[in-house]
Amino acid sequence: MRLSAGEALPESLRGAVAAIGNFDGVHRGHQAVLSHALADADAAGLPVLALTFEPHPRAFFNPATPLFRLTPAAMKARLLELMGFDGVVELAFTRDFAERSAEAFVSDVLVGELGISVAVTGFDFHFGHNRQGDPAFLADAGRRHGFDVRLVDAFCDEGAEIISSSRIRPLLQEGDVAGAAGLLGYRFTVEAEVIDGQKLGRTLGYPTANMTLPSETALAHGIYAVRFRRADGSLYDGVASFGRRPTVTADGAPLLETFLFDFEGDLYGETCDVSFFGFLRGEEKFDGLEALVAQMDRDAAEARAALARVRPLSELDLALSFSSER
Repeated sequence: MRLSAGEALPESLRGAVAAIGNFDGVHRGHQAVLSHALADADAAGLPVLALTFEPHPRAFFNPATPLFRLTPAAMKARLLELMGFDGVVELAFTRDFAERSAEAFVSDVLVGELGISVAVTGFDFHFGHNRQGDPAFLADAGRRHGFDVRLVDAFCDEGAEIISSSRIRPLLQEGDVAGAAGLLGYRFTVEAEVIDGQKLGRTLGYPTANMTLPSETALAHGIYAVRFRRADGSLYDGVASFGRRPTVTADGAPLLETFLFDFEGDLYGETCDVSFFGFLRGEEKFDGLEALVAQMDRDAAEARAALARVRPLSELDLALSFSSER
């Protein structure tokens, strides 16, 4: 259940274990916090919620600086559902909310609106006006208001570096989707509606499902081996181009164009997922359509070979990019 601002929490979800944070990316570091919440809820027989903030506080405080969201709200909720959360509560991060004291956040939201039994957060979680609420404040507030608090230490990768969203974004900006997947614990995935296009790909023998991604998406322009999930859950391997299509347009807006292997049909209007498994090459401008098609043939063959060898990175990756259940 995904609840946004103003929606009342069902009585069945009151008294839950609540994981609190932005969780942009739902990466392996976040999953350490989230897994503790899931384990606590399972042990106590309680529902489990994720408490997040929309828009991302960084986007709110710096609106002039675009923030590359690894997981916009809908994708974040999808990942949390796949992990086993009963609900996602998206608090509206407004000026009034930002100026609310730490004590008011605890008493009004955690206790009054949600009635939580346990709060689970990362070791560096801060909240309230001027970040006055820290883990020690939260632990003391829990004792006063009657809920438990679990603080989870930073999660490090195999190189002993802390995993963070700020490490993942530059990897995707460079096209290193494999490196990003190692930190995410699953393949980077986008979700969007398939829209009508110029249909040039169809005349070239490569009909594509076209998607417009959020303008702040800073994924490197280029060609990728991908897996495509339809709205009904069916999966198809494919090859995708993300970029401005310099061979056929003078100054096109960035577009994600995916050619699905072994597929025929109409996808217009469907909201679908594309998971990125490998970066094949950067975007290029070719000297005519014949040269473009010849390269597309090579890209498709390389993508097929790469995808034939892939294996799930985790249970979350299995559910997101390998299982036919949506």
